Amino acid sequence: MIGEILTLSVVAIFVNNIVLAQFLGLCPFFGVSKKLDSALGMSFAVIFVMTLANIVTWLLWTLVLVPLDMQFLDTIVFILVIASLVQFVEMAIRKTAPVLYQALGIFLPLITTNCAILGVAQLNILEEHSFIMAVFFGLFSGLGFTLALLLMAGIREKLELVDVPAPFKGLPIAFIAASLLSLAFLGFGGMFVQ
Repeated sequence: MIGEILTLSVVAIFVNNIVLAQFLGLCPFFGVSKKLDSALGMSFAVIFVMTLANIVTWLLWTLVLVPLDMQFLDTIVFILVIASLVQFVEMAIRKTAPVLYQALGIFLPLITTNCAILGVAQLNILEEHSFIMAVFFGLFSGLGFTLALLLMAGIREKLELVDVPAPFKGLPIAFIAASLLSLAFLGFGGMFVQ
C-alpha cells in the first residue's frame, strides 16, 4: 500500500502533473503566478478544495450515484460539491487572511470553475481508485498544481528583473516559460509505465 501511494505521488506530482502534462487549470496558473505570495495562497486553497472534493465526490459516486444508477449526474453533482467547498474556503480566507483574500481577488471564486479540480475528481472515478487512493490522488494532484504554480511564479518574478524584448513582455514570455517548464516535466514521463 505504501509503495502504491509513493508511486501515485510521483505520478500525480511529476509525470501527469495536472497543469504541465494535462493542461488543466491554466487560468489560475497564468492569472495568479505573477507573485509568489499570491501563488502560495492560491496553492493552499486548491490543495484543500481538491483533496476535499475528491473525498466528497468519491463518496457521492460510490454511495449514491452508482447504487441509484444515476452516474449520468456526476458532472453536475461534482460541480455543486466543488462550488460549495470554494464558498467555504473563500469565507475562511476572508475572515482569517484579508490581505491574501484581496491579493487573490477574482481568482479565488474562479476555483469553482477550475477545470483541474473537476478533472481530478473525474480521473478518480475513471481510474477506479479506492477511497484511500482517492484522498491521496487529490492531495498529490494539488501538490502538483502547487509545484507548477510556485515554479511559474518564481520564473515570472525573475523575468520582471531582466530585459525582455517589448513584444515578449508580460503574457507572451509567460507562455514561453510555461511551455519550457512543461517540456521539462515531460522528462519525467519515462519514470513509470502506467
